[in-house]
Amino acid sequence: MKAYTHIFFDLDHTLWDFEKNSEETIYTLYEQFELAKHGKFDCSSFYKKYKFVNTRLWDQYNKGRINQTELRESRFKKTLLGLGLAEHELPIGISEAYIEMCPTKTAVFPHTYEVLQYLQPKYGLHIVTNGFRDVQHIKMSASKLHDYFQEIITSESCGFKKPDRRMFEHLLERIGVKPDECLMIGDNYECDIEGARDAGIDQVYFNPERTSGRKRPKPTYEIGCLSELKQIL
Repeated sequence: MKAYTHIFFDLDHTLWDFEKNSEETIYTLYEQFELAKHGKFDCSSFYKKYKFVNTRLWDQYNKGRINQTELRESRFKKTLLGLGLAEHELPIGISEAYIEMCPTKTAVFPHTYEVLQYLQPKYGLHIVTNGFRDVQHIKMSASKLHDYFQEIITSESCGFKKPDRRMFEHLLERIGVKPDECLMIGDNYECDIEGARDAGIDQVYFNPERTSGRKRPKPTYEIGCLSELKQIL
């Protein structure tokens, strides 16, 4: 077993339960903005459509095809137009309300705190995220994750986005360690696993749904629950 000294974590979908927190927020917005009055979709359909649109926009953002403003301004417009609303029916302020509310949600994946408490005395723990700086710190504070981590690297703060190896190299330089001393844990195969591999860092693919994608190189490790990290580290 390799002797790691530092552990890198992705935040959304790995520690902070983005889907659960986002779903709660979407359901609240459905009521707050009285979307039922249009009679064109229910709350469940609203969430499913939003999830579909948001996932694809984030993929475009990670690939550098759109910027932060375009992502934030278009996801609710695309969602609601796709559900049958007309331009003049789009509720003003719904995007801003989502950005304000969602980061304050506190759901994390099972065993998050238990595992972080286990790892913290043994390793330097750090966050590497493509999420936006203004909301990532709110998420971590609200869910009481801040105190576990030494460095919190966002794509905005370093100028690169995963899977660009330079984002990982930025963190390696900040903490003064070599790639083979580190382990990256994340849910996004392209951004977290391929990005870390390209930077010479071992990887843990967090895959709670146990999905199998196209043929691709195996990660160093694969887990379906964060508690399995105790068997690795």
